[in-house]
Amino acid sequence: MTDDKPMSDLSFTRVECPKCEAVWINGQHVWRGTGNQTKNSELDLASLVCNKLGDHTCINPCKGQEGGDTWADRLKTLEKFEEERDR
Repeated sequence: MTDDKPMSDLSFTRVECPKCEAVWINGQHVWRGTGNQTKNSELDLASLVCNKLGDHTCINPCKGQEGGDTWADRLKTLEKFEEERDR
């Protein structure tokens, strides 16, 4: 018996950076652990990881670009939370 139903054109791609193991699903960077897809996440990843630790194998298209979240920004946020907690 043959099935005459058309095949779905649904596809799935998963690409992993060989340097830091960051993952892109269907072309969208996905944060490891949370699975979040956020605007500018590739730029944040570049600022936090790729620009400091990346090499020629890094696949982040934003590697080398300035901007995004930084460790200094994250430290300021933590210090602010600490100040508010201690009040």
